[in-house]
Parts: sequence; structure tokens; C-alpha cells
Amino acid sequence: MTESPPLVDMRGIHVEFPGVKALEDVDFRLFPGEVHALMGENGAGKSTLIKALTGVHPLEAGEIHLDGAPVSFPGPAQAQAAGISTVYQEVNLCTNLSVAENILLGREPRRFGVIDGRTMRARAATLLARMGLTIDPGSALGSHPIAVQQLVAIARAVAVDARVLILDEPTSSLDTDEVAELFRIIRVLRAEGVAVLFVTHFIEQVYEISDRVTVLRNGKLVGEYATSALSRIDLVSAMIGRELGVLEEVERRSERRSADPAPLLRAEGLGRAGAIAPFDLEIHAGEVVGLAGLLGSGRTELARLLFGADRADTGRVLMDGEPLRQRGGPRAALAKGIAFSSEDRKADGLVADLTVRDNMILAMQAARGWARQVPRRTADELVEKYLTELDIRPANPDAVVGTLSGGNQQKVLLARWLITRPRLLILDEPTRGIDVGAKAHIQKVVADLAADGMAVLFISAELEEVVRISDRIVVLRDRHKIAELSGSAAGVDEVMELIASGSTKVEALS
Repeated sequence: MTESPPLVDMRGIHVEFPGVKALEDVDFRLFPGEVHALMGENGAGKSTLIKALTGVHPLEAGEIHLDGAPVSFPGPAQAQAAGISTVYQEVNLCTNLSVAENILLGREPRRFGVIDGRTMRARAATLLARMGLTIDPGSALGSHPIAVQQLVAIARAVAVDARVLILDEPTSSLDTDEVAELFRIIRVLRAEGVAVLFVTHFIEQVYEISDRVTVLRNGKLVGEYATSALSRIDLVSAMIGRELGVLEEVERRSERRSADPAPLLRAEGLGRAGAIAPFDLEIHAGEVVGLAGLLGSGRTELARLLFGADRADTGRVLMDGEPLRQRGGPRAALAKGIAFSSEDRKADGLVADLTVRDNMILAMQAARGWARQVPRRTADELVEKYLTELDIRPANPDAVVGTLSGGNQQKVLLARWLITRPRLLILDEPTRGIDVGAKAHIQKVVADLAADGMAVLFISAELEEVVRISDRIVVLRDRHKIAELSGSAAGVDEVMELIASGSTKVEALS
């Protein structure tokens, strides 16, 4: 495979955005007839590298060679004309058109100036047969499940004689059988000499389908490896930047509390197809339960099911032993004292154009209903309290929240939920993208809330943070709960080993 020169050779790639070095001196090679996995945590630079290759992002420095010749694409259309096709995670096709129309959209065969439907369907059938797909090319795309639509998107991509096929998280919405069908088609294309760049967060899929792996971290190249020569634990270590055996000791919370023996919340067989496999979970008052796992492991999906933001296919949630109405969604969860702070504070959390005051009381006002406005005096007292307790700067309730720093925005979002006085607080990546000082302050707030009897579900991609703050750690991998650990022995090394191995473990460690 590597005896021939690379089909794609990217050297010394630099991409910058205002104030951010997205890629710094990154090299990447892709050979004909190989499946190459591109791995890295959120923000590692995977999508930026793809967009640099396909002309979406201009290069600050570096060069790209295609089949030995230097290239510079002004946009994706030119990259596609050169034989580089991309299929993104979200299927970007027209579900109201037929399968054949989607495959040949913009390249329809014509006769006497009119689209020749018979020829178009015949060409589409040939492309589908090439990949071993028995789909009626005249059927409406929207009549097929997402997995089939994904395969049609790939058929469209290779219809332009693609030499390079980029698949960006193609399996994120597929079940096991659908993934197997996708991999069958990838193997067919690989055998035909197509170079496949495969972006995924699922470790087992990397070892099932890929020949080589490139790992990025924080916009820099960590390394390029033959998949067969890279152990799972070494892959995880490369992605998150830690090595087993040399991890520095993390000081855990010194004062352990005795949680209430009766669970505040219990999930029984809770699951959602394509999101997370059925799981059981108990959360007690006065404890912090940490969720650990790589990006794509199902952490956010688990949290959204507990809060009712997504409807479960199986199982149920009990609060104080009473079933929580799933049809009630987040409103039912809020009524029972469950609050959920989303990981994306900009898209799903704060309203950037509103003031600090308005953002803080938003959840409280929603719970009361818009006909019963929160009295201005009450709002002012609550806002002043949390401006002080959370050390929000500037301490100005009339400041537009979008002008605050990331750390202070995160504190405003936390204050919004604390004002509702929740019994269970779900925090999804509450310290992402903020400075060390703000991060430490939020961790202290979480510990103090638990000490006062609040239950906290704490989600973070940083294992040290999860270990430091949690009384109990639930480990997720490839959308499955695989382990549950408690006690001071539940350290970073052990969590990493579980994530890498995928073994199941539920025990109390002292």
C-alpha cells in the first residue's frame, strides 16, 4: 500500500482563524486503495484539515499535492472536479427527489434539451449495482431510512469518478447492521483503488475498517500509525495527550460525603436507537456522578434522555421512586427539580443579545409561565446573589451577555439553573473553553452544591477533571455504558484502560 507514492500529500499545513491557530504545521498522507482513519477529540482540527484539503479554508502556509502535482482549490466544486468527494455526517440530499435524481443531480443526461429520465435511472442503477445495492433508482429518497440515504450520498460522490472519498462521521446515525453494510461498500471501493478518508469517534470501527490512522490534537499532528501496530490504549493516549504509568496524581476531593441510600433518580433500561444503548443508572442526593468517555461515546445523549430533551425508545426514569412522564419532556423534568446545562452554551444555552439579568432568570420565568412575570425585586435579588457567589465579571446585570468572556458566560448559564433550585443538576461540559481560574471556580461551586445535598451529573472530556470532582464515575464507550467505578482507586489510568479495552466493570473501589 505504501510502496506507491501518496495520492494526497499535505505538508506543513497552517490554517488560522481570528485569534486561533486551527492547524499548525500538520502533515497528512493518503494512499490509493487504503482506508485512513482521522482521529482526535473535539477541536483537534479534523474538520479543518478536511476543509483545507477541499478548498473551504485557505492555507496560511503549507502545500497540497494530488497525485504528485501541487494543487490549490478555490472551493469544493474544484476539488470534486479533481476527484475529491466528501460525504458529511448530515446527509445533504433532496429527500423529495428520486434516488436517481439525487445521484445525478446537476449531471442529468439530456435528450433534445430535456432530462432523459430513462437513461438517468439506468446510469443510477449501474452505479448502485457497482456497490452491490439493490435500490429502485426511481423511488423517492425520502421513502428510505437514513442508512440508505447515506449510501446514496456515497453513490453520488463516486459517480464523478472520485479518486478520494472523504467520509465525515458516516456511522453516527447507523445501527450495527447498517454500519456493516456501509463497511462492505467501503471495502468494495478500496478494492477498486479509491482512497478513503474515514473520520470517526468509534474506536472499534477504526480497527475494523482502517489500514492507517492519523491522530490530531489541539490543531497539531500527533502521529501517523499503521492500525495493526497501534494498540487501543496507545490510540486513546495519543488522542487525549496522556500516557499510562506517567500520569501525574490528581488530588481528589478530600471530604467524602455519605450519599442518601435511596436514589434520587433511577434510570432503568433507558435507551434510544442510534443514540445510546439501554442503560441503568442511579444518582443519589449529595453526590457527584461523573460521565467519562471519548467524544461520540454517548455522554450528551445519556444526559438528554434523563432530562427528557430526547424521547427514549426503551426504559423509564424514576424520580423519588415515581416514574417521570416521558411525554412531558423537559417541562416534566423541571417540575421534578431536574436542570440541564447544555454543552453548547451559544446554540442551546445563552441568548447572546439579552442582558445578564434576562439570561439568569430565563428558566425561572419559563417555569412560572409568561403570564406571571418574576417580580423585578425578586429578580434583582437573585441576580445580585449569583453575581457575587459565582464571581461573574463584570458584576453588571445590565451587561449584554454576549460581550462577556467564555468563563463568565458559563457562570451566567450555571446561575440560570441554580436560581431554579434544582435537586439534580446535569452539567454537560461546564468548563469547556474557559480559562484555568474560571474552571477551578466552577469545580469548587459543584463540590459545594453537592456538599449542600444537591445531586450533580458532571460531564467532561477531561478525565482528570472527572476523577477529581466525582464520587462515582460512569464510563461510556461507543454508546454503551461499560463501567461504573467509585472510591479513590477510580483513577485516570483505570478509566483510560476501560475506554481503550471496552471491558465491562461495575464495582465499588475503596
